[in-house]
Amino acid sequence: MSDDDQYDEHDQHDEDGIRIPVGPSGDAPVEAVPYGGDDDEVKRVEAALYARIGEQSPEHRLTATRRAVELLGDPHLAYPVIHITGTNGKTSTARTTESIVRAHGLRTGLMTSPHLVSIRERIVIDGQPIAAERFVENWDDIAPVLELTDQELTDRGELPLTFFEALTVLALACFAEAPVDVAVIEVGMGGEWDSTNVVQSQVAVFTPIAIDHAKQLGSTVAEIARTKSGIIKPSSAVVSSEQVPEALVELERAAELTESTLAVEGTGFSVVDVTPAVGGQLITVQGIAGRYDDLFLPLFGRHQAHNAAVAIAAVESFLGRGTQALDEDVLSEGLAGATSPGRLQPIATEPTVVVDAAHNPHGAKALAEALPVAFPSEHVVGVVGILGDKDARGFVRALKGTVETFVVTQPPGDRALDADAFAKVVVDEVGADRVVVEPSLAAALQQARDLADEADAEDALVLVAGSIVMVGAVMDLVHREGETK
Repeated sequence: MSDDDQYDEHDQHDEDGIRIPVGPSGDAPVEAVPYGGDDDEVKRVEAALYARIGEQSPEHRLTATRRAVELLGDPHLAYPVIHITGTNGKTSTARTTESIVRAHGLRTGLMTSPHLVSIRERIVIDGQPIAAERFVENWDDIAPVLELTDQELTDRGELPLTFFEALTVLALACFAEAPVDVAVIEVGMGGEWDSTNVVQSQVAVFTPIAIDHAKQLGSTVAEIARTKSGIIKPSSAVVSSEQVPEALVELERAAELTESTLAVEGTGFSVVDVTPAVGGQLITVQGIAGRYDDLFLPLFGRHQAHNAAVAIAAVESFLGRGTQALDEDVLSEGLAGATSPGRLQPIATEPTVVVDAAHNPHGAKALAEALPVAFPSEHVVGVVGILGDKDARGFVRALKGTVETFVVTQPPGDRALDADAFAKVVVDEVGADRVVVEPSLAAALQQARDLADEADAEDALVLVAGSIVMVGAVMDLVHREGETK
């Protein structure tokens, strides 16, 4: 199958000439990344947030966030919550869940992290990144409360609110101000002590749990699952992806202690069938309360089918406590509108450039399985960069059977693993003849495109993976290229 066979006559192009894959309806997905740069006022708020302790150094506490929202009048209690944690697939599952809920006529709030291009992506109101003016106005409204909370904390000898704690308070306030009917909130890191855990969720959702952020969460899957299980509230509905036994034991224990229901993929619900389709895939899902046949999902990869099944089970649990099947037409509308920017997403052609946010071995394995199905190619050139605290070797091992040539670079920011240091790992795994080193991300992308053009394969493509920040930078780079043409 050629690249052109991935699309149909309904295909559209954005203003940069980048082809947008669409489903049977012929409707292009709504733009989910606010390109073009944020204005000075948004940048002012962003700078104030980034002046705080970084989100990769979370405080293991809830008291600080609880105090801030208490001073604001507990905005997080104004709406029900679907709370999502896990190691991989959280953002895609959250976005799909939100889209299904919104299709049911409810006004939604969505909090995810990190962002690709604009910080406003992290706070979504009714399917759109929060408007710049509302983002700034809400921040200015809560800033005095954050300052008061900071003072109380420092007076007690504690650290002031961190970046993610302050951002959480902002998101919760934005949702109350909108107002929303329901919020879908992705955990930042862990679960029990994550600042988002101040919410009183009705549904707790778990995507696959694996080892990541070991310094903060623990060195075993059981430890990590125990921390993540802390989001389960008394008498709530718990929905989980299929888990390894040691993780499932922890979720079962937590559900029993909180007298919550637990539906696990494989026994409580399942993916029955997956068929690749133009612009995505057709999936059949046996939910908790009903079976849904041949639903179009405009996302690539079998792992996204499983994420969608979890999202369906979560919405069944939220709307009818798992006892009432969803209306299939409404569900179809919700799935067809789902987007997950930066996840197995084509962003350019000639050659095809695909970006994916995989940044650990578990995510890379899912990517390696999904790419040949979604974008068949005899020659894949990978632009890879990774952060210093990730399992670089495990990441490369998962991709070395899929990627022919590795163009090793480094993501933006201080946390990036140096390109030369990463290259040593890649060479050790795949051999020097398959590795090119280029620290400049823009130059690495161009070199990968040149290598794909020169390859003896008509369907050669470029894959960018290893860091969400890097994927966002490449997406913005390609977008800016289009603006200059």
